[in-house]
Amino acid sequence: MNAGFHSMSDHGFIELHDAPGLDELMSQSAEQPVILFKHSATCGISARAYREMTKLEKRVGLVTVQKARALSNEIESRFALPHETPQVLIVRDGKLAWAASHFRITADAVTRAVEEAA
Repeated sequence: MNAGFHSMSDHGFIELHDAPGLDELMSQSAEQPVILFKHSATCGISARAYREMTKLEKRVGLVTVQKARALSNEIESRFALPHETPQVLIVRDGKLAWAASHFRITADAVTRAVEEAA
């Protein structure tokens, strides 16, 4: 493992800090959908979305914007998305398959999107 790809934390979150860590996680999207969750440590809506994401029984790449601003910017440019937090992306074969932000982030919605992307 490289420095940008942290070990799994509580609730199946894998905290990402830099582009090499993101690349390592994205390489898995050839086999299965990969879930990315951009989170703000200071936002109440993001805290609600975080609780929703803890209900998933899947690994989730977690980008805490306050700790990894450059990585957040890289995700925006790589997937041509506006910056939003909270934001969930599902990536399959290196391409964006689904994205949601704010109150549209629910465990059920993410689970359905992962199933559709598989």
